[in-house]
Amino acid sequence: MATIEITKDNLQQTIADNDIVLLDFWAAWCGPCRHFGPIFEAVSEKHPNIVFGKVDTEAERELAAAFEIMSIPTLMAFRGNVIVFSQAGAMPAEALEELIEAVEALDMEEVHAEIAKEQAEAADQ
Repeated sequence: MATIEITKDNLQQTIADNDIVLLDFWAAWCGPCRHFGPIFEAVSEKHPNIVFGKVDTEAERELAAAFEIMSIPTLMAFRGNVIVFSQAGAMPAEALEELIEAVEALDMEEVHAEIAKEQAEAADQ
């Protein structure tokens, strides 16, 4: 699957309807973003079961603010409606492939249990 444009209008539906979603927060003026874009696109072609979305931080300032994007490119991975990875900076294709393997290997029952535990602890304070 090629990358898709993510906007405030399709973000929630995209995350809700797909098990794994990778988001690349970028801008046209950003040199590292222009370097990482073709890598992100090439890797997307190898993983048709994963949604690869691009968020133009200039056009989608609300989304960039909502996700507290401070530096671009920033890559986020969602699995089962949960952010499981967020990191600023471009990465080589090999590192992106390793990230995908790690996200696919996650035990989501364990992830959801950990989130519930953290929420319960926060509520007790």
